[in-house]
Amino acid sequence: MKKQALMAILALSMAGGALAAGDHKHDDHAPRHGGVVAPGKEADFELVARPDALHLYLSDHGKPMDPSKAAAKLTLLAGAEKTEVELKPAGDKLEAKGSFKVAAGTKAVAVVTNAGKTLGTARFTLK
Repeated sequence: MKKQALMAILALSMAGGALAAGDHKHDDHAPRHGGVVAPGKEADFELVARPDALHLYLSDHGKPMDPSKAAAKLTLLAGAEKTEVELKPAGDKLEAKGSFKVAAGTKAVAVVTNAGKTLGTARFTLK
């Protein structure tokens, strides 16, 4: 009888751990601004690309990072056309305004720095 009770307790404790592990309210890599997310070692990057503006949001384990000392060089590859853009701090994101080709399938590579140190490189494919 004691063996059956021990087995039942063990089974319930394992099931409880599995339920707790799967009970995440928000995925850290889900887009929060309607863009495309690229996870990195030091930070996660979300690119929101519109024909008139490019926005890059930085986060650390789902928590927004302060972009005030950050910058990024973004390269857009649309077919044979290559465009390089500098993104600067603008509120809670890095931003560039202008005219951009951002059709579905466009590739983008961002090299992001923070306080003069490389924060990471992110690769995106626009949807």
